[in-house]
Order: sequence, then C-alpha cells, then structure tokens
Amino acid sequence: MITIDTHIIIWNAIKPEHLSKKANNAIATANKTDGIIISDISFWEIAMLISKSRLEIEIPYLDFINLIRASYNFQIKSITPEIADLSTKFPSQVNLDPADRIISATSILCNAPLVTADSNLRKSKTIKTIW
Repeated sequence: MITIDTHIIIWNAIKPEHLSKKANNAIATANKTDGIIISDISFWEIAMLISKSRLEIEIPYLDFINLIRASYNFQIKSITPEIADLSTKFPSQVNLDPADRIISATSILCNAPLVTADSNLRKSKTIKTIW
C-alpha cells in the first residue's frame, strides 16, 4: 500500500511521463495488490487548481474525478482527528502547505509510503517517500 500526493494523481492521469520509474512501479504494484491511498483533501486541491485555471482538463471536474476513481484501486482516507493533530507537528522545513501536511500525516498514520516529487517532503526524515 502507498499514499500518493495530489500532483501524482494528476500526473498519473494526464502526464504519466512526469512520473519517475520508481513512482510508476509503486503505483502499478499497489494498484494490483492492496491499493493506493488518497487523502480526501486532494480532491479539494484538484478542484482549486481547475477553478484557478492552473490545471486545464477537457471534461468537467466531477467526471475527471470519477474517471480517476474508477480506474485505480484507490482507498480514500478522510481527515481524522489523529491526522489533523499530526499534520500540525511537522517542522516548517517539511512544508507549510496544509494539504501537504495532511497528506503526509495520512501517509505516516496509514504506514504507507508517500509517492511524491516534492523535494521538501522527500528530504524529511519523518516521512517515508518514494520517487
């Protein structure tokens, strides 16, 4: 089982050439076995990117999300009190972005490495990452 960062969801869906070989392999393996964790905040991030025209897709947002959800063995994790609490305890060097903190805390508490290209998250000694 792995957790994937929001940009990995997007790249996997529309720009798979941006993924590293390790990331591709981890996604393929998890998809065939115990699944891929997505934090529910990633849906909000994607919606915001589309609303701000920072992500352009040719279909409506909900169609895009439903297509992604139907294409992979995703397990959507809600923000629990434990995830919220842990997300506030990372040092500022990890990342100040609240969504990244929630996704990272989800990864840690689910004991599922985080697939991310984010260099700050990858440098963290607290978060196990794959890239």
